[in-house]
Amino acid sequence: MKLKSFEDLLCWQKAYELSKNTYIVMKTCRDYSYRDQLQRASVSVMNNIAEGFERSSQKELKYFLFIAKGSCGEVRSMLILGSDLGYIKNEEFEKLSSLAIETSKLLAGFIKKIQ
Repeated sequence: MKLKSFEDLLCWQKAYELSKNTYIVMKTCRDYSYRDQLQRASVSVMNNIAEGFERSSQKELKYFLFIAKGSCGEVRSMLILGSDLGYIKNEEFEKLSSLAIETSKLLAGFIKKIQ
């Protein structure tokens, strides 16, 4: 099956879900610098997948997928901090962390497939 758009990619769909849920969970967080950094990192995951897909070469796609994977790590790191600081409830932390890990695994698999 030929993928027609980045929206068809499961890794992008999971990254979108991660971003959307991050925004929902952080809606009432009053530590604006923390909230903004976490939201930017989560959006970076989905946007780098999209940008890489829209580029003209496998090399560029792979480059942007690695950036997206790195942003997944940043999200997970920020989630741990947010949980420890009491910004994120345990249930929310588990959901977002699981989404970040799943997205990262999907990215790793996609990178391996296109190499």
